[in-house]
Amino acid sequence: MNIQQILALIIFVAMFILIVMDKFERQYVTLACGLLTLVCVFGFAMRSMDAVVETLNVKNIFTTGFWYAAGTAEESSSGINWATIIFIAGMMVMVEGMAKAGFFRWLCMWLAKLVNYKPIPLFIAFMVMSSVLAMFIDSITVILFLAAVTIELAKLLKFDPVPMILSEIFCANLGGSATMCGDPPNIIIGTSLGYSFGDFIMHTGLMAAVSLVLVILYFYFVFRKELISEQAQAIDASSVPSPKEAIVNRRDFIISSLIFACAVVLLVTHAQTGLTVAFIGALIAVVTLIAAGRHALELLKKVDYKTLLFFIGLFIVVGGLEQTGILEVIAGFIGSVSKGNLKLMVAIIIWVSAIASAFVDNIPFAATMVPVIKTLAASQGVDLSTLAWALSMGTDIGGSATPIGASANVVGTSVAAKNGHYIGWGKYCKTAAPATIIVILVSMLMIFGLYC
Repeated sequence: MNIQQILALIIFVAMFILIVMDKFERQYVTLACGLLTLVCVFGFAMRSMDAVVETLNVKNIFTTGFWYAAGTAEESSSGINWATIIFIAGMMVMVEGMAKAGFFRWLCMWLAKLVNYKPIPLFIAFMVMSSVLAMFIDSITVILFLAAVTIELAKLLKFDPVPMILSEIFCANLGGSATMCGDPPNIIIGTSLGYSFGDFIMHTGLMAAVSLVLVILYFYFVFRKELISEQAQAIDASSVPSPKEAIVNRRDFIISSLIFACAVVLLVTHAQTGLTVAFIGALIAVVTLIAAGRHALELLKKVDYKTLLFFIGLFIVVGGLEQTGILEVIAGFIGSVSKGNLKLMVAIIIWVSAIASAFVDNIPFAATMVPVIKTLAASQGVDLSTLAWALSMGTDIGGSATPIGASANVVGTSVAAKNGHYIGWGKYCKTAAPATIIVILVSMLMIFGLYC
């Protein structure tokens, strides 16, 4: 290994360790490591201004193909993926507008009323809702509102909210794997490799749908004793607030619902219309802010800028690995171990991704692996999409296994703890880890059967 490869690898490993230690805010970690990459790797070791320009990738924003492309276009996977940044920012603005209007709270209360507040149907309905919402909205937001409403319903209906919260967390991560916009790793994979919303629905969506049925049966079996005893209790529906009470402003509620519907339509059809996810994200943000009127500044202040900065620093560090050829070495290693066997490649990618994502943030792992599988597909002559679906399912689902594996897990357990329902590692992993293994195993077998 040469000096630039050693420096790039040291910075990357240091970044991962600091993120896992959680002593500093993660956006500061990635930005600092990104700056070190630009100065030490590209400036000191490589003395290459071209590497800096390619990694910052700013010029890509000003090309027509970044905003509009006939058919399915492939975004630049080198350096900062601005399509991912802009799309996530736009969705954040839209979600804040929906939350302010009371959309999520109304949806939860309406669904609870629909199943007549009975624990078993409520348990299943909230798992399905968690999956469906997470297909289009960030899983953190989904769990934040679902967990809060679940605890409120638990107080009114006298049931233990922990089984429902645990199942909601897992289903949110599972639902996020079904679409390109459902989980950050999928956004990175889709924008980097040129896959559309429809591509994900047809492939990872199919795996997620089959897995959801099995997961619902699994969680019902695990918590059946608690659910059956709760089902036997009489419930006074008149004591539960009406769903209408959740609507803060009727006009804002209608507008935010229409914007959400338009976002879904645009995402589903973007391969046909040629509108890129960057354009859709920007458009949705602008429309939401215009509709918000004098509250637009309030929505902008609530956007999670820390996450966006985290992404920028992360992409720069991964760009350092790419520019120095480290990722080609990793791809070559996987290729030599698998000896060109596609099934073995899939097994390595999906299980390594799942295990790694259970303990470290799946976003940097996905960003690192995208150029690796791209190089692997080219060097070994295998189908890139097959490796992409394995990476997607591994990173998205693997994080469900532990309380720290995904942001939704941390949020859900934190909301429960604040309300007096502590969920420790033992209790969490006892139910979530087997469910994770089931989904990863089902996904791997489906990839073998469908694509290998």
